[in-house]
Amino acid sequence: MPPLKRRTGLSLVELLVVILVIGVLIALLLPATRSARPAAQRTQCKDNLHNIGLALHNYHDDYGSFPPAITYDEDGRPLHSWRTLILPYVDQAPLYESIDLSKPWNHPDNAAVAKTCPQVFRCPSAEGLPANCTTYVGIVSTTACFHPTESRSLDDISDPMANTLMVIEVSEDDAVPWMAPQDSDGGWVLSFSPDTKLPHVGGMHALFVDGAVRFLPVHLPEETRRSMLTIAGDDDRESEF
Repeated sequence: MPPLKRRTGLSLVELLVVILVIGVLIALLLPATRSARPAAQRTQCKDNLHNIGLALHNYHDDYGSFPPAITYDEDGRPLHSWRTLILPYVDQAPLYESIDLSKPWNHPDNAAVAKTCPQVFRCPSAEGLPANCTTYVGIVSTTACFHPTESRSLDDISDPMANTLMVIEVSEDDAVPWMAPQDSDGGWVLSFSPDTKLPHVGGMHALFVDGAVRFLPVHLPEETRRSMLTIAGDDDRESEF
């Protein structure tokens, strides 16, 4: 009998079966990949705010107070944001040293630094954000954690620190240049709703005075939101989220 010929490849039918199996596996894996990416972005965003909180508290340890929301020159002209002042505490000391703090953030001498935002101030979900902008803003008012013209210390805060806001994330439409002395008076916290363009599905992250980062859902009652904006509102309620 003649010797049997050894097969050296797949038949057409077998090849089609292999392609079909690979296609099914890809179809099964794609939804998991899509759902994992937003979750990873939320985690990174939370880590960013956590690091910002650590920086603010380390600044407080060194100076006895949190940084001022805005620095001013002798003529009362706004110069820089608190974000600039905490750069040494987020591993950005060389960047901080390259900034002329005696001149406004948008002065030509500071233009090179102002055009690119450090990653710690960038939410990875804000993929369409200009390179020089951030969605992390402080709560600034005479009754909030950041005072418009003064530095706050922990002794100034009589409300529970776990329920008092410091920094929130806003939508890309409300982003600000990261070096600019621009923040929020709390209006965004009160106004965001299911119809708002939110930073993440269902809400946004927020940094509280105790250093914790929590997710604020859209259904949070208005009364609770208002109580979180002040530092001395005699609010002793437990957190609702």
